[in-house]
Amino acid sequence: MWQDKIKEIIYLLDNSDVNEIDVTFWGRRFRVVKNPSQVSSVEMKSGDPVNVEIPTQSEPTKTEAESSSEVIQNGVEILSPMPGTFYQSPAPDKDPFVKEGDTVNKGDTLCIIEAMKIMNEIEAESNGTIQKILVQGGTPVEYDQPLFIISSAS
Repeated sequence: MWQDKIKEIIYLLDNSDVNEIDVTFWGRRFRVVKNPSQVSSVEMKSGDPVNVEIPTQSEPTKTEAESSSEVIQNGVEILSPMPGTFYQSPAPDKDPFVKEGDTVNKGDTLCIIEAMKIMNEIEAESNGTIQKILVQGGTPVEYDQPLFIISSAS
């Protein structure tokens, strides 16, 4: 259970300008520090430091880049404002907020991103039609990762 929290802390640290995080939960103290070699040191009160390698982002393949640029030509990408878990509906037994082909208005909820146990509703910034949903429900997303492609209303 605490391993998941450490992964969240490392992820948050890696995607921010912060160099060090020191937090205590479940009676344990965790200190995560970035260093230039992209390795974080995780120190627990009850044990020795553990080195954790932070993976670097891989470049998309040419076909992935080409296919997404074709779709983007016809619409606007809606990017994730934060790292977290992407949810298409308010609850597992509920219908998704939007489906491909749906027309949305500015302010309509498109999805939820859960970050640190907080549910954040992501809203449409303009009117348009959902061309493509780029993320599956329940999957982790990164900051600035494309979530939807919306064509602007004519």
